[in-house]
Amino acid sequence: MVFAHDTEAALLSAVELVNSAVEPDTLTEIAQLDEFFVRHDYTGAHRSDAAELSEVRALRGPLRRLLTSDRDTAVTLVNEILREHRAVPQLVRHGSVDYHVHAVPAEAALPVRIAVETAMAMIDVIRADDLSRLSICADDDCEGLVLDLSRNRSKRYCSTTCGNRNAVAAYRARQR
Repeated sequence: MVFAHDTEAALLSAVELVNSAVEPDTLTEIAQLDEFFVRHDYTGAHRSDAAELSEVRALRGPLRRLLTSDRDTAVTLVNEILREHRAVPQLVRHGSVDYHVHAVPAEAALPVRIAVETAMAMIDVIRADDLSRLSICADDDCEGLVLDLSRNRSKRYCSTTCGNRNAVAAYRARQR
């Protein structure tokens, strides 16, 4: 299944946000939140203050639960998020990005935008019955999430670091 650009972008953002809670915590400063905002091409409100950082950090647990849930639980969580934030999907175009779906107004707080965009992306994943695209890192010592958008569904590790660590361990095991 090939997802729309906005679905992939929202999933990549959500996975990065959730994985920022895995040690070492990589979202502890406002500057890191600012970089996250720019890296994932968010638009709309961004206060760039300690309160917003705290609110975004608080999303990591609920988003992890959503992204690792079974299909029926994910449906319940998506519906709760959309209902809570009164999401109204609309087609928008801005910058170099062609028409895509936003479901909150531009003035919505960044944590609301992240939650709703993740829920909207999960609608596509659930409808395609493709939750297998989301998994936990295959590294026994890692709890990071993996978003596998590869054609052959071969991605097993959340990062190059985890993949390399396991490749080296496998190589050393073969040499014994």
